[in-house]
Amino acid sequence: MLGAPRARQRRGAAGDGARRAWLRRRPRGPCAPGVVRLGAALCAAEAAALNPALPAIDRRELAAVFSGGCLGALLRYGLGEALAADPGTWPWATFAANIGGAFLLGYFATRLQERLPLSAYGRPLLASGLCGALTTFSTMQLELLRMLDRSDFALAAGYTAASIAMGFVALHVATKLVRRVPVSA
Repeated sequence: MLGAPRARQRRGAAGDGARRAWLRRRPRGPCAPGVVRLGAALCAAEAAALNPALPAIDRRELAAVFSGGCLGALLRYGLGEALAADPGTWPWATFAANIGGAFLLGYFATRLQERLPLSAYGRPLLASGLCGALTTFSTMQLELLRMLDRSDFALAAGYTAASIAMGFVALHVATKLVRRVPVSA
């Protein structure tokens, strides 16, 4: 009933007790009654109180994912321009992006989790942001579909198998390389 005109709010209804209970435990401060908001938009504290299953948004973590994503997208674009493939040939740009991204993900995840002090923003920046934008499963699927449309079944099968196998190998190698370095005290 938040944001509804007073004429539509029914008094004494069965839900009135729940509304009064929420009003007693609602957050104070910027969400207190009398604070002007645009339209019927809820502030973050009101939204969290209405649905406690929603996590609070950490703007710095979101900025880390955004920054890493920008860098990963630029790297992906650069690879696409440098290694442009003709139809019917091996898509080296996507292959390199996915294998390199798997290697980087293995390196960053292992290093950040096992070797460095915990950081709130390292993983979102490097794993979710950079590697998430660099690797491109959807482009791989589109390229596979195009190969199948051209009846390049052998190329499609080889590309699929090589991408999956080399991705696992790259992830494994990166993890082993990080774990070979002794942890300093």
